[in-house]
Amino acid sequence: GFASTTDVTNDTEFEYALDVSTQEGASKAITTIQGAIDSVSAERSKLGAIQNRLEHTIKNLDNVSENLQASESRIRDVDMAKEMMEFTKQNILQQAATAMLAQANQLPQTVLQLLR
Repeated sequence: GFASTTDVTNDTEFEYALDVSTQEGASKAITTIQGAIDSVSAERSKLGAIQNRLEHTIKNLDNVSENLQASESRIRDVDMAKEMMEFTKQNILQQAATAMLAQANQLPQTVLQLLR
C-alpha cells in the first residue's frame, strides 16, 4: 500500500513509502507517482502562464516608460523653443528701443546744426 509520514520539524517535507513487493502495490505506486508527475506538470503549467504574463507586463511597462520619456523630451523641446523665441523677441525689442533712444538723442543735435 501507500503510507506517508510527516517530518515533525518541517510540515512541508513528506516521506512516502511505496510498497512495490506485490503487483497491486506496484500498480498503486505507479498511480501515486503518475499523480505526483501530473501535479508537478500542472504547477509547471501554472508557473509558465504566470511567467508569460509577467514578461508581457514587463514589455508593456517598458513601452509605457519609453513613450513617457519621449513625451517628456518633446515637451522639454517645445518649452525650449518657446523660451528661445521669447528671448529673441525681447532682444529685438531692446535693440529697437536702444535705436529709438539713439535717434531721439540725435534729434536736438540735428536741429541745432540746422539753426547754425
